[in-house]
Amino acid sequence: MTQPITRMRRVLDWHAAVLSGLISGIIFILLNLLIIPGFLEQDIWIMIRDIASIFLGEEHLTNPPVFDPKVFILVVIIHFSFSALFAFLIAYIIYRWGLLVGIIGGAFLGLGVYGIDLYVLSYFSPWFEFIKSWPLMVSHIIFGASAGGIYELFEIERFVAAEN
Repeated sequence: MTQPITRMRRVLDWHAAVLSGLISGIIFILLNLLIIPGFLEQDIWIMIRDIASIFLGEEHLTNPPVFDPKVFILVVIIHFSFSALFAFLIAYIIYRWGLLVGIIGGAFLGLGVYGIDLYVLSYFSPWFEFIKSWPLMVSHIIFGASAGGIYELFEIERFVAAEN
C-alpha cells in the first residue's frame, strides 16, 4: 500500500524578518542622518524634526532644527516600527525566491515605499514636499534591497504540510 503524498509549503521566517527590519532600519537611518543632509545641504536634525511633526504637529517645525532628546526617542521608535513593518512586507513578498530576488525585489519595493512615504505624507503634511529628492529615493531603494537581502541571508527555510 502506498503512502499518500503530503504536499509541503514554505513558510516565512519571522526571526529573519525582524533582523532584516532592524539592520536595514539602522542602515537607512545612518544614510539619512549622516550622508543625505550633505547632499541636500540641510541640517542633520531636519529629518528628525519632519518625522516628529507628523505625530506631534507643525509646532515642532523649529527653525533652525534643534536636537530634542524626547523627540529623537519618539522618532527612533516610529522609524523602527515602520522599518519592521516594511521589512515584514518585503519578506512576505520575496521569501520564496532567494537572495537575488530578495535584493532586486526589495529594491523595487523600497522605491514603492519612497512613493508612499513622500507622496502620501506630503499630501497630509505639506512640509514634506521640499525633502523629495534623489538621495532620499536612493536611501529607500537601499533600505528595500538590504531588507530583502538580509532576510534571505538569515532565513532558515521551514516547510509545513499544505492544506489540500
